[in-house]
Amino acid sequence: MTDRVKNEFNVSVAEIDHQDLWQRTTIALVSVASSKEAAEGETRRAIRFLESNPEWEMTEQLFDYY
Repeated sequence: MTDRVKNEFNVSVAEIDHQDLWQRTTIALVSVASSKEAAEGETRRAIRFLESNPEWEMTEQLFDYY
């Protein structure tokens, strides 16, 4: 799924925690754009794409802005 997100959306994505656990992971999405709204919109579209996979369950979202 991370490769599909990278190919479909203007975001960087990486598995950043729980790589050693079989049914759990932490994924980070990062977007850089000329405006906060553009970056947030692209990130939200990528999240909706991830949520559309019935085999995944998202338990938490955290947004940080810099």
